[in-house]
Amino acid sequence: MTEITAEEIARHYSAAMDSVNLLNAGKPEKMTDEDWADTVKRNKEHLKIMLAKDFWTNENLAPLQAAAQ
Repeated sequence: MTEITAEEIARHYSAAMDSVNLLNAGKPEKMTDEDWADTVKRNKEHLKIMLAKDFWTNENLAPLQAAAQ
């Protein structure tokens, strides 16, 4: 397996936090309920995939865990 760099870990963490922030912001006013449900599903799945990675070092994964619920 290829070793992941600290920069790559930071990018993964930033992308995961984008999902957390999107979920925490709630449904945008002009988005349909169906589109929002799909968005929630995709972002929670993304977070679950990221949480399963074994490359994390000292990143705070609590926000990812909470949003993935």
